[in-house]
Amino acid sequence: MLANSHTALAYGAYQYLREQGALSVSWEGKRVAFPDVFEDFDGAKTTTPFEQRTYLNVCAYGYTTPWWGWERWEKEIDWMALHGVNNPVAMEGQEFVWQALWKDFDVTDKELADYFSGPAFTPWQRMGNIEGHEGPLPQSWINKKHQLQKQILKRMKALGMQPVVPAFSGYVPKAFVERFPDAKVYEMPRWTGFENATYWLDPADPLFKTVAKRFIELYTEIYGEQKYYLSDAFNEMLPPVSEENRHAELASYGKRIYESIAQVAPDAVWVMQGWMFGADEEFWDLASIEAFLKDVPDQKAMIHDIGNDRYHVWQRTEGFKGKPWVFGFIHNYGGSDPVYADFADYVEQLDVVTSSIKKGALTGFGVFPEGIHNNSVAYEFLFDLPWNAKPDMKEWLANYTKARYGKTSPELIAAWEELINGVFSVSYWKSRWWEGSAGAYLLFKRPTIDIVNFDGHPGNLMALDDGISQLIELAPLMDNAYLYQYDIVDFVKHAVSSHVDLMLQEVVNAYSSKDFERGDELMASIDVAITKLDNLLGFHQESLHTWLSDAAAYGETAQESAYYVNNARLQVTQWGGPKLKDYASKAWQGMYKDYYLPRWKMYLSAYRIAQETQTPFDDAALQEALINWERDWIKRSDIPVQYTPETPIEDAQALMETIPR
Repeated sequence: MLANSHTALAYGAYQYLREQGALSVSWEGKRVAFPDVFEDFDGAKTTTPFEQRTYLNVCAYGYTTPWWGWERWEKEIDWMALHGVNNPVAMEGQEFVWQALWKDFDVTDKELADYFSGPAFTPWQRMGNIEGHEGPLPQSWINKKHQLQKQILKRMKALGMQPVVPAFSGYVPKAFVERFPDAKVYEMPRWTGFENATYWLDPADPLFKTVAKRFIELYTEIYGEQKYYLSDAFNEMLPPVSEENRHAELASYGKRIYESIAQVAPDAVWVMQGWMFGADEEFWDLASIEAFLKDVPDQKAMIHDIGNDRYHVWQRTEGFKGKPWVFGFIHNYGGSDPVYADFADYVEQLDVVTSSIKKGALTGFGVFPEGIHNNSVAYEFLFDLPWNAKPDMKEWLANYTKARYGKTSPELIAAWEELINGVFSVSYWKSRWWEGSAGAYLLFKRPTIDIVNFDGHPGNLMALDDGISQLIELAPLMDNAYLYQYDIVDFVKHAVSSHVDLMLQEVVNAYSSKDFERGDELMASIDVAITKLDNLLGFHQESLHTWLSDAAAYGETAQESAYYVNNARLQVTQWGGPKLKDYASKAWQGMYKDYYLPRWKMYLSAYRIAQETQTPFDDAALQEALINWERDWIKRSDIPVQYTPETPIEDAQALMETIPR
């Protein structure tokens, strides 16, 4: 086998082995079944027009990796290589650099302790969204991540990858502001309602160049010379500009941020996320985007257009006006894990952009999940697209199932086609942000009687149920393949959660109409379904047990372990601020039975009593009670025991049979 890069060679080998049914590598596990002798193979040459195949979102370093060590990272980098990734976003280890940097500017250890946010919240600290949230950050964590980043970058370099690493974007500690009172610093608007302000140093201030230069000098001393530097000054933070000089000020910001990198790394490329142009599109009109980019040399900038499952920034900017850019999808938001993707939409969007005369200097394709360990089929499919932009779906499914399960059949393909119709034809989990609540299911959202107004989840629940039935029927023929069982559990998780959402709506309607018998029957059914589902999900790789156990194990003292566990509990529940509750909600064992279900039972019990006694229902008081209950849950130090079902297929079938339809 010949290739022009290590990652192309790895992808080519992986593609061949999948076609032979010899190898599948996923977050859930790997299946290896090499034959004693491979048959002669004369495959067609496979190429890609995309110079960069980019992977990971800065947020994944909060939602997924805070407790990872080298053993887990080594597996992930190998996964990247097999999937053709050559331009990963590598954000570990930067607090070690920030610590050295701010000490150079006379910020004390105590002040840095007040500045850094906790391990589960560092990405938003780095982007200037928050300051001092659930810190302080232990020195041992900083030191571990420092050593880890050295190993990560060494392995990436060995595989021919060119990682994207951080640069200074202007955000400074409050202590820095106090130390340099004459510096031009803006107090930025509170992100999503957080109490602590963050502070942004104007790039026109001479200190900006000084700080930026020193950061890259330190980064280079510690981790070696790099090519791609990520600097996002305005991620969900609006630039401070005047109306009369808006475009001139934006142009100055863009030019000076670029120059702050080029002054010390002239061959480097400034990378920015295009997310801000979509998420804040009311501010970032075409003229503003053009102004921000116009004085940056074309070949010295790169835009990661990460959010094409929600926004289409490249179209309204005409391919970013000559700047090289990477087209891609976030897919996963908050590390939350309902089952969804949209295979047809990915193919169509890629066809549209590559065929467009307005695509500009499109050079890369990327997948930028905020969290991983879910929906691995979506990533298998997405990272095939740079090499085969218009796959034959039946052929792709045949290769995928043969590699993943060890065998395939027309009946198995038919089952998967039902699943595609049911859950893999969903562009974005639109119901995540419903009425200010971000939970993936209604069950995961903080309770409210307003759920009766919820229009329903995207997808086709009937098709999903049919696909599950077909998979279960075929199970005796699948030789107890672990990944086959895993996938059935995953699909059942999604189906049952979606059915429970419908049942919760019925409960509210029943109690509202004083049909208490019907409401109570439904609540009893929900209780049974959630309890059984929670037990079943012990078959999955992640659970509340694993998340908290990994957090505890990362601590070097009992005090550190307790602190990490608290960070971990907070992130997957209240998160912080008034708007992010349940944003990182997880479909895990331990969360269903011990967190989501008790909240709803508490709330609906109070609502039932109010309806039965014909007294006013004090929703505000109940919301406050729920918040206090959540806070008590977060303060708990216990780590639940994991229960692993011995007969997952039988349990899944029995669970599906309990769901009223």
